[in-house]
Amino acid sequence: MSLLIIFRHGQSVWNLENKFTGWVDVDLTEKGVEEAKNAGKKLNGYKFDIGYSSALIRAQKTLTLALKECGQSDLPVVYDKALNERMYGDLQGLDKAETAAKFGDEQIKIWRRSFDIAPPNGESLKDTAARVIPYFEQEIVPKLKAGKNVVIAAHGNSLRALIMYLEKMSPAQILEFEIGTGVPRLYELDSNMNVLKAENL
Repeated sequence: MSLLIIFRHGQSVWNLENKFTGWVDVDLTEKGVEEAKNAGKKLNGYKFDIGYSSALIRAQKTLTLALKECGQSDLPVVYDKALNERMYGDLQGLDKAETAAKFGDEQIKIWRRSFDIAPPNGESLKDTAARVIPYFEQEIVPKLKAGKNVVIAAHGNSLRALIMYLEKMSPAQILEFEIGTGVPRLYELDSNMNVLKAENL
């Protein structure tokens, strides 16, 4: 049996400012730093063999702070853009309220909450899953199958893609699934990657 714990980065500056962030590399707020440390407190008692994060500072910093908090600062960590947030294209950097006024609430909801409709020059959740899942299968699954314990700090949509895969959710189910900032989700997995247990810590 192996252990996988995943969590979303703490609040970022653009989360606070209500902007579409995507691949723009913005830092954590003070609250985000606290959320990362609190996530780390919840990881106390779990021993990891390797960590993963995206190529974006808000996720990397969250993992670094969490690992420090649970006394595992020396953990080897792999950073890869395959775990990046969904790319929001032309919406990146725009205020969400202003964007809704410009394009209409219904269009924004379609872009944000449909599985396979992408914003202009951006990615849908389906597109995001198409890079997250192969990376997970090639890079992380072999380690889990070998009995290693893995921790991942990433983003709302890259984690949605992963949760959909692990918990065998439909597109409709995953789109309604809320992922709070800095809330670790624990999976116990057998050697065939079947989920024996899934819970928020």
